[in-house]
Amino acid sequence: MTDIIVILILLVIVGAAVAYIIREKKRGAKCIGCPHSKTCGSKGGCGGNCSGCSGSGPEQ
Repeated sequence: MTDIIVILILLVIVGAAVAYIIREKKRGAKCIGCPHSKTCGSKGGCGGNCSGCSGSGPEQ
């Protein structure tokens, strides 16, 4: 019985993560992890090249 409960909890967590990703994509986010993904000028996503992305910048 506890195995079923654990599996159900994991399914709920994975389902919530997938729903979040789908919702953000519909809102126009190109790169979900980037806080500036909606304002990036790059067509294919920021790829860390935006000035505010964590993938690049002088702070690294």
